[in-house]
Amino acid sequence: MEKKLSLIIPCYNEEDGIKNLHERLMPVISDLSKRYSVELLFIDDGSTDKTNEMLQKYFGQAKSTKIIKHNKNLNLGAAFRTGFAKASGDIIVTLDSDCTYRPEEIPNLLEQINSNNFDIITGSPYHPKGGVENVPAYRIFLSKSVSILYKIATGKNIYTFTSMFRAYKKEVIKNIEFRSNDFLSPAEILLVAINKGYKIGEYPTVLHVRKFGKSKFNKLFMIMRRHMGLLSSEVLVRLSIKSNL
Repeated sequence: MEKKLSLIIPCYNEEDGIKNLHERLMPVISDLSKRYSVELLFIDDGSTDKTNEMLQKYFGQAKSTKIIKHNKNLNLGAAFRTGFAKASGDIIVTLDSDCTYRPEEIPNLLEQINSNNFDIITGSPYHPKGGVENVPAYRIFLSKSVSILYKIATGKNIYTFTSMFRAYKKEVIKNIEFRSNDFLSPAEILLVAINKGYKIGEYPTVLHVRKFGKSKFNKLFMIMRRHMGLLSSEVLVRLSIKSNL
């Protein structure tokens, strides 16, 4: 029986990059459609530019495509929550709309989750076989540092906790609840999955600098402070787990 694949792509003020996304994503979807029933879910998170118009122009007529618009900007975690609620796939892939992770590598994520006993496969630029290209040094420092701290806190040999480029089995999404509405959500989702005993694998990949639009993550100290709060919560959770053993 043909598996169903849901691809969730959050978008916020990405009007300049939608054409590029279409050019790179649709050949991938065409190939995947030979093996999967594919649905595309675009979550326009309250964009104030022409993102929705561009999505309608380039993807509006695509087969099994839904373009869902938030009335206001609710942030990344809320966009995930909306997408997860609407997704009907056996496997759910999340991808950024600015192609900082290559859409062409989606089949590699799927191969990993199908051929190995994993519940989640996460794209991992900080894996020894991964890498970054032309990404600002402060962003690399921040993301890599917090991933190391999450690795220590969980005791899991996972190199990248902050990537949103992932493949999930359907049952994981059904059984995970997360509170973050913002950029913390990818890390929180992984932490909750670990604490529930799900098996997580990494796919070494390259993180590229965005070519269109502006980064939404440029408040260094605020981002670090928020991650420290999540880390503190995780330490408390793990202490609670140990005390109940």
